Amino acid sequence: QVQVQESGGGLVQVGGSLGLSCAASGRSFSNYAMGWFRQAPGKEREFVAAITWSGGTTYYGDSVKGRVTITSDIQKKMVRLQMNSLKPEDTAVYYCAFQWYSGGVSHGLMQASAYDYWGQGTQVTVSS
Repeated sequence: QVQVQESGGGLVQVGGSLGLSCAASGRSFSNYAMGWFRQAPGKEREFVAAITWSGGTTYYGDSVKGRVTITSDIQKKMVRLQMNSLKPEDTAVYYCAFQWYSGGVSHGLMQASAYDYWGQGTQVTVSS
């Protein structure tokens, strides 16, 4: 069993920056990937970013590419999502997720259904 816990979030003005953190804990594990998704009211859950266990490969959703950076601390089993140039449409609940991943086919890293464990979510609100 793996527990996932997000931190950060809050209210930020248009054009501002915000960082979210996520920690995974529980049993000992090595080969995994972590990702961020978001869901706005009335909309489907959307892929934001993902990073593999080695931290060497990152993936970004089209709507955030160039404005968001995902990084990892392998020893601490934490990932951080740095968001810049925030827009009102970035307002959503942001979820951190964990999946077992040993490399190979990567399209599952961008699919919510491929993740095994989820955090509770943290609200990000961008005000204009």
